[in-house]
Amino acid sequence: MGVGKRAPQIQPNFLPSRAGGPPSPPASSHAHSGSPFNTKGLQPEVLQKLPPPESEKDIPSHDLETVTDLPLITLITTYISYAILLIYGHLRDFFGKIFKSEEFKPYFHTNGIAPIINGFDSLYHRRLYIRIRDVFNRPITGVAGRTVKLLDRVSGDFNRTFKLTGTTTEVLNLASYNYLGFAAGEGPVVDQVEAGIREHGLVNNSSRAEAGNSSLLEEAERVTARFVGTASAMIISQGFATNSTTIPAVASKGCLILSDEMNHSSIVTGARLSGANIRVFKHNNIPQLEEMLREAISQGQPRTHRPWKKIFVVIEGLYSMEGSFPLLTQILELKKAYKFYIYLDEAHSIGALGPRGRGICDYYGIDPKEIDIMMGTFTKSFGAAGGYIAGRPELIQHLKFTNFNQIYGEPISVPVLQQIVGSMKVIMGEDGTTDGQRRLEQLAFNARYFSTELRKMGFMVCSHPDSPVVPVMLFHPAKIPAFSRECLAKGIAVVVVGYPATPVLTSRVRFCLSASHSKEDLDFALKAINEIGDRLLLKNLW
Repeated sequence: MGVGKRAPQIQPNFLPSRAGGPPSPPASSHAHSGSPFNTKGLQPEVLQKLPPPESEKDIPSHDLETVTDLPLITLITTYISYAILLIYGHLRDFFGKIFKSEEFKPYFHTNGIAPIINGFDSLYHRRLYIRIRDVFNRPITGVAGRTVKLLDRVSGDFNRTFKLTGTTTEVLNLASYNYLGFAAGEGPVVDQVEAGIREHGLVNNSSRAEAGNSSLLEEAERVTARFVGTASAMIISQGFATNSTTIPAVASKGCLILSDEMNHSSIVTGARLSGANIRVFKHNNIPQLEEMLREAISQGQPRTHRPWKKIFVVIEGLYSMEGSFPLLTQILELKKAYKFYIYLDEAHSIGALGPRGRGICDYYGIDPKEIDIMMGTFTKSFGAAGGYIAGRPELIQHLKFTNFNQIYGEPISVPVLQQIVGSMKVIMGEDGTTDGQRRLEQLAFNARYFSTELRKMGFMVCSHPDSPVVPVMLFHPAKIPAFSRECLAKGIAVVVVGYPATPVLTSRVRFCLSASHSKEDLDFALKAINEIGDRLLLKNLW
């Protein structure tokens, strides 16, 4: 993994191949919970690494409120660290305005024109973020698959600007949402993409409502509906826009949206654009959700007390920052009692969970038809782009005339559509191979093995044991860049996250696992992470 050197390809050799097709989902969530794949026939060295199955009622809420149980010294030093950074930032601004006034011109009124950027609002970026800017937005080249090749860069002005050195470094990729390993530059699906370009071209240069409704797009929607398990589906060209344009198309003034506090910003944006009344419940807090439902139904709309036109409960299938799952079976029980609509965002769970890769419903053994609106994206498990909405035919037909992206936006390009069709058919086994099932089993093993080993080492891991997203808590702001830099020095690419993307106390590193990773890859990473954890005092913080 040196400069400009390609890392050797290590092929998985610890999971047996299957002769048959994908297994059927279990009859109940209890039979399937805690185990996204059948462990029968696995080698003993694999089985002994897997923790015992859990029932859904034993799954922790993953609301991160347990940080209050940390030693007082950790809490105090974390707050003090942020306080010192802010104080020094304000002091530098104060003296900078006096001695380096030219640098602060963009933040002052000039010729009666208000500054487009507020000086106080940009303080965090200028005085805190810029100190650790080298660990973000690292440029890459080539395919971001099992490994990723970074363009080396240096800064001579404390991260204000960077200069490429002309060299590259190939590192193990634990940063990309390449769950099933379809981000590749070669293979049968890539061959299909090339053939699709020759047949259909690149783009249609028109919105779907005009001349952009191609036969390939309609085929991709049929394959998506079959994959998800619904009667119909609609593809949207951008993942963020799938939520932000669909929610306003189904909810409006007089409707109520109950949203999990950990929901993605695209959901928040869509809810605000809809004009509906929004209320937020604590992450996976079912008693609070039920209390809010009872109050909403009994009291009705504010001031008028008229009944709500519609009530939506909006959740995610896999929360990408926490690595937690929704308590879906309990929410479905509430739905039977209180008669609301469920909007399920499966951006990260589709393809990554369940014995057939069909997402959180597949994981729990739930019929997807019990979910009113199913949303997902193709950017994670399928190596593509865009998103989809799946549900009843009348819902999809309504959205095709009311979703702004369908009316004004251009459809997904031909290569991406072909990638969607090809990857889904591989997962469903329609390509005549067991490659899709092998990928699902590999990812399931990697998720359970990696998070279990980190817990054994003493790291604070707050994700579900079967989540392919594994966050480890860092807490101190100084440990955010330190962890990333140490990992890079050991040949590993990771994502670190801190305030304001997370609460002040809960900065973390987020490992993203892939079916393209072998056990040898994970052991290599675990050894390095173990050493870094000792150096940065990240273990046994409970």
